[in-house]
Amino acid sequence: MKALVVIAHPLKNSLCQHLAAKTIRHLKARGHTVTVKDLYQEKFDPVLSIDERQSYFTAQFDARHVSADITQLQEAELLVLIFPTWWFGLPAILKGWIDRVWAPGYAYDHANDYGPIKARLENLQEMRVITTLGAPWWIDFFVLRKPVKRVLKYGVLLACAKNCHFKMLTLYNSESLTDTKVQQFVKKIERSF
Repeated sequence: MKALVVIAHPLKNSLCQHLAAKTIRHLKARGHTVTVKDLYQEKFDPVLSIDERQSYFTAQFDARHVSADITQLQEAELLVLIFPTWWFGLPAILKGWIDRVWAPGYAYDHANDYGPIKARLENLQEMRVITTLGAPWWIDFFVLRKPVKRVLKYGVLLACAKNCHFKMLTLYNSESLTDTKVQQFVKKIERSF
């Protein structure tokens, strides 16, 4: 499969970068063609421009500054997002990547009557989310009801790639882990592919 791995963590020595390296190595070993998009390393601009937003409902979205990113997304059969969950949400740079790259005319089409949008990412077969979270699992599940999973699975993916298989792997209590727990999580990632 053509895999697009999107990493959203500013620190090179972070747990997310470690998990990304292990994931990329595993995907390549399994024979996948891997494209890596490290948003911080590339200095991706997460700000949806005025021109881009004004073009949302025109005949053509203004993709001048993100056309290569859109092509990467359209060609991906497997999308892997690797990021820390901050304040029970996405890092701003990753949210900006979604705002700018999952664009009308490319990831979806607007309905003529402004009804539900129509999915266009027919190539995308699988999406894996690998995230770290400092909080314990029960706060994510019972108190906040998994907000990141709900946004990505139902708010983004279901709208743009209806037949895509989704799986989310969260490493909880990420600020107080042992090497053994990290290794166990890496094995869980490997089993998920």
